[in-house]
Order: sequence, then structure tokens, then C-alpha cells
Amino acid sequence: MKTMDKPLYGGQAVVEGVMFAGKTHSVTAVRRNDGTIEYFSLPRRANPTLAAFKKIPFVRGIIAIIEASANGAKHLQFASERYEVAPGEEQADEERSSKLTLILGAAAIGVLSFLFAKTIFTLVPALAAASFKPLVPGRIGQILLEGVFKLALLLGYIYFISLTPLVKRVFQYHGAEHKVINAYEAGWPLTVEHVQRASRLHYRCGSSFILFTVIVGLFLYLFVPTDPLWLRMVNRLALIPVVLGVSFEVLQFTNKLRDVPLLRWLGYPGLWLQRLTTKEPDDDQVEVAIASFQRLLHLEAEAEAKKAVQ
Repeated sequence: MKTMDKPLYGGQAVVEGVMFAGKTHSVTAVRRNDGTIEYFSLPRRANPTLAAFKKIPFVRGIIAIIEASANGAKHLQFASERYEVAPGEEQADEERSSKLTLILGAAAIGVLSFLFAKTIFTLVPALAAASFKPLVPGRIGQILLEGVFKLALLLGYIYFISLTPLVKRVFQYHGAEHKVINAYEAGWPLTVEHVQRASRLHYRCGSSFILFTVIVGLFLYLFVPTDPLWLRMVNRLALIPVVLGVSFEVLQFTNKLRDVPLLRWLGYPGLWLQRLTTKEPDDDQVEVAIASFQRLLHLEAEAEAKKAVQ
């Protein structure tokens, strides 16, 4: 079966685990301190309004980002909490209720965190480039310099956080997530041995999307003024939704072309960045990723079966 013939699944790494999302559910599996695997699943509620927007090119990307940020925040919250619980320790009902409130509230936090980070990574490079205007006064030069600063900020941030042990393990789980998806799309058995053979890089990765926002922004900024500085800042903020929408379409386009020999290179910049945001996982981490994905496939199959008999 070709890659494009299979359902498209996405996911993300969490603390000591992996989250996968499908059409009807999202599932996280985490490795507890005692070695056991614990699961957390959420049904994906149908929303006719959002479903309509998801069919509109350049708009659907923004909706997908908001949904992914909100949904991912809940799974990140779960993973962080379960990782902190000591082996054999159980939470009281009152504590579970309190943590459930935190999980539900994490949706809004996830969206706001993404928008805040995007704003910082947009404005800081523009201000940095403007400070070099005496040396690089030209408009084109300013835009290119801004792109250089943005790329340097992105790569530097990823590199330095990857030096911490916790983030390094998250990046390993990120690699495990990609390996499972690649093995599934290739039609391989979902065993540790087969999954470990798969690549830790994937064309639909959010890391590729982030890099594409830098490249797309570079081109879009050519159509708006850079002076005065306040107008430059306003333009950068106003263009964030446009940059996100176009970058999402570019990501989808490169994914469709990944099996075309002469065009697959369009997605290579994103794959290069993934060499920083993913690390080779060990067998235990791959086992967790497989468990998460198989639980998702089970829930999706149950949902389809219920839908068929209705």
C-alpha cells in the first residue's frame, strides 16, 4: 500500500512518552518510573464549523495549529504529572479532580504559549536587523538579515535546550514517534525491530513547519515596507496568520511530493532541522511509541465499527 493510501496520523513527543492523534481520538502512552506503560486518551469532538474551515486552503492550517496546540497541551500535562508520581503512589480523588481541571485548562495555555513564542520569534529578529540598519540600509538587505537572525535564533534555541537531559529524552521520543509513523506508512510490522529500521525524520513534522515559517516569511516580507520601524513591527504581527497558513500548505505540498525523485528535495530543509529536534531512540522508547500508536488504532477501529452499525 502506498503512503498516500493510508490514513494520515500525527503526533508529538511528551515527557517519557508519545502522543498520537487520529480522526476520532488522540492517545498518549508514557513510561512510568516502575517501568509500566500508562495511557491517556481523548475523543475528538466533531465540530461542523471547524470542519468547514478545515476545507479552506490557507485557513485550515491555522485551525489545525490551534487544535494541535490545545489538544497537545492536555497530553503534555498528563505526561508531566504521571512522570512525577512515584512508583506505587496513587492520587486521591480530590487530587485527580484538581489535576483534571489543570489538564482542561492547559488547552488555552497551549494556544497562548504557541502564539507568544511565535510573536517573540517574529519581533526579536526584526528588531535585531533594524539595529544594523547603518551597516545594512537597503530594504532587501534588511529582510535577508532579519531572516538570518530568525534562523540563528531558532537553531540556537533548539541546540541549547537539546543539551539538557530531559529535552534530549523528549527528542528521542520524537524520533520514536517518527519511526512508528514511517514504519506504519511503509506497511512494516509494528515491532521494535522493524520500527528501529525506519527513519527518525518525517516530511509532515512540526519542525519542518517551523522552518517553513522562516522561509515563507522571508518572501512575504518583500511585499510590505520595512520603514518606519513601528510599521515594520505591525506588519510582522499582522502577517503571522498569513505566514502560518501558507507554511502549512507548503508542508502539505512537500509531503505529497516526497515520493517524487526530482521534487522530494523541496522538503529537505525541514528534514535537516529535524536532525536537531529528533534523536535516535532506544528500544524501550520505541516500545512506548508503538504501544501508543496501537492503542490509537484500536480506538479508531472501535469508533469506525460503532459508526457502521448506527
